[in-house]
Amino acid sequence: MFRRILVAALATSLALASSAAAFAQDAGKVGVVVKIGGIPWFNAMEAGIKERGQKLGVDAFMIGPTSADPALQVRAIEDLIAQGVKVIGVVPNDAKVLEPVLTKAKEKGIIVITHESPGQKGADWDFELASSTGFGEAHGKLLGEKMGGKGEYAVFVGSLTVPLHNAWADAAIAYIKKNYPDMTLVGDRYGVAEDVDKSRSTALDLISAHPNLKGFLAFGSQGPIGAGRAVEERRKVGEIFVLGPFSPGQGQKLVKSDAISGGFMWNPKQAGEVFVTLADKLMKGGEIKDGEEIEGLGKIKPDFENRNIIVDQLVPINKDTVSDLAAMGL
Repeated sequence: MFRRILVAALATSLALASSAAAFAQDAGKVGVVVKIGGIPWFNAMEAGIKERGQKLGVDAFMIGPTSADPALQVRAIEDLIAQGVKVIGVVPNDAKVLEPVLTKAKEKGIIVITHESPGQKGADWDFELASSTGFGEAHGKLLGEKMGGKGEYAVFVGSLTVPLHNAWADAAIAYIKKNYPDMTLVGDRYGVAEDVDKSRSTALDLISAHPNLKGFLAFGSQGPIGAGRAVEERRKVGEIFVLGPFSPGQGQKLVKSDAISGGFMWNPKQAGEVFVTLADKLMKGGEIKDGEEIEGLGKIKPDFENRNIIVDQLVPINKDTVSDLAAMGL
């Protein structure tokens, strides 16, 4: 009798283990490819991906290329397709370059979610924690106030092919033209803001070439850091103002020394969580609905035509907030 009970218990245990394994396999994997690995912004995003994945029981992970090279993102996405993941998330470096490989993923039945790339072709949905107009105008207004509405300024973006960075720049420049007519843009814009060394060297060159330069508006997490370091090196703190989104942990010393004058951001850890939340919902066959509450996004009003979910959750970065934000691991 004892032997029969033991055999039955073992059979039940094996059946449960097999069922759990099958469930895990059916749940599928979620791979998120970001612009570049090893920088604070995307380290925070990875923490959000892992924590949310553990909470929801989703096998979610991040891939960070060694440089902001679109070709490396294409290769990473190809690898995820070969692995047979169920969801691919991407923060694109070049929206156009990624179109073919994202379309290939969709043709294989893989769900594609993007961030920082509204209207991305080949994506099922793109989500944003800040509208392009609101984000750009907030920075344009702050730069105008810091510069007293006068002088020359330069604009950095992560790349000339990153749609969202350029949309922010467009909105900021348009706001400045309308509200601060005595401010003049130097050149057009410089695609260096995802590389701290290029941002620094470009800022140093611009400071040398333009004696009346009074501001840098840098869209891309490394842009304000590099420009801030250049301003410190040239001893122009208080004369040249640097604004833009950046990791508070990386930039807090520059903020406290006034080499960076401030900016706005959204929470990259929260963005990582949203990647997994949306992936889990869509993997289970859920649909995105107008007016529904989604954790991390709040109440949404999706753009079904362009497949965008855009909310405004701006977080100011300044002397009053930077330490608390850095302490959160951002």
